[in-house]
Amino acid sequence: MTKLRDYSGKFDPDFGHNKLSRDALLKLLKGYSEYILRIDGHWYLTVMQKWGNDAAFDCDVMVWEKLALYEMRMISSLLNIHGDDVVTVMKAMQVSPWMWTYDCATDIKSNDHAITTCHNCPTLLALEKEGKGREKLICQELEPKLMGIMAHFFNPDIKVTPLKLPPRKSSNEICCQWEFKLER
Repeated sequence: MTKLRDYSGKFDPDFGHNKLSRDALLKLLKGYSEYILRIDGHWYLTVMQKWGNDAAFDCDVMVWEKLALYEMRMISSLLNIHGDDVVTVMKAMQVSPWMWTYDCATDIKSNDHAITTCHNCPTLLALEKEGKGREKLICQELEPKLMGIMAHFFNPDIKVTPLKLPPRKSSNEICCQWEFKLER
């Protein structure tokens, strides 16, 4: 059976994602990743509009602390990603739906040491465009917690250090940079 490149044409009462081609599935996966990013932004802005930024940020922290752990459990289970070193964390981050929306590169120094650099971050771009300085909260308070949750899921001894965080002086600068290190 020929796999579908798209879902144009007649309605298929027996449609399933298994009928889609690899390229169509990848396109859909990228679209779903962007959708997740938009859901996150819209719910935050809705709470902020109704109850203020402090309440929105508090909710954001509570939600993402739970979801980051859920994501690591799901990813490691679905793709059999197991281990206790930094490279294992980098593998999990590579397959995260969030990473489809960012332009990040990872420099593996050793199995216990890596540096991840994000060159493009849609969240940061939106926050900078908004101009209210919220990137200080999101990038300097929430993101370090989330990076730690992801790393500590695999090994609580992995140290996550932000090397570069917003605010940026210029849009030509990198968005952020993180060091993941395990001292054995």
